[in-house]
Amino acid sequence: MCTVCGKRFVWKKTLTTHSSLHTAEKRYTCSQCGKRFSSSKGLGQHVYIHGGKYKCTECGRCCTSKQNLAVHRRTHSGVKPFECSACSKRFRKSVHLVRHRRIHSGEKPYKCHVCDKAFSQHGSLEYHLVVHTGEKPYKCRMCDKAFSRPGDLKVHMRIHTGEKPYKCRMCDKAFIQSGSLSDHMRIHTGEKPYKCRLCDKAFSRSGDLNVHMRVHTGEKPYMCSLCNKSFSRSSNLQHHKRVQHSNTTDELKQDENV
Repeated sequence: MCTVCGKRFVWKKTLTTHSSLHTAEKRYTCSQCGKRFSSSKGLGQHVYIHGGKYKCTECGRCCTSKQNLAVHRRTHSGVKPFECSACSKRFRKSVHLVRHRRIHSGEKPYKCHVCDKAFSQHGSLEYHLVVHTGEKPYKCRMCDKAFSRPGDLKVHMRIHTGEKPYKCRMCDKAFIQSGSLSDHMRIHTGEKPYKCRLCDKAFSRSGDLNVHMRVHTGEKPYMCSLCNKSFSRSSNLQHHKRVQHSNTTDELKQDENV
């Protein structure tokens, strides 16, 4: 347990890293991107991504080995060579497939010591623990957003910088997150890995499958504030308002302007 904020960790090493957030002054600054570190070792490890032997031709990121570079390039190409035999979902790394398989086996070795929840992945447990502490030590220097994990802050910063490092090799689109690129690539490949368990429909994105399931469940979460009619899609609600309540909405807008 951290003696400063009370946050708890499964591993002592994780606690040691976390404790440095409270005590260590980040005196070491990267001259190329401005990121700060509490130790010269941390800075040294970071600087390697700006210049090294194994450099990605797509985004300029440098990797520590030829193998790591090959794995990194999959974030741009969308190639996922490791396939789950149970649901056909594919992954860039074999370790991600191993973790995913726990979903099917029901294995949840990572247990929260505060409540009775258990998780199939260590990262999921670490993310869950924030529910108990509410700690968000990673603050954006350009807005008031704060995050519990450094990776979330890194992705958020791209909103301010406009950086879109994940580029489609088949068209001119680029994305902030690798997951967005993976979803987009299915437009080109026609892959539809998200299959409905109740009918023969399949989808390229998990969100589309979630919307489709409302056909079977009858769920209609989008309610019209003017007549209480409900819809399964937000787009259907907007269309309904334009067609059925166009005069009413115009009157409301006029009243707001008065």
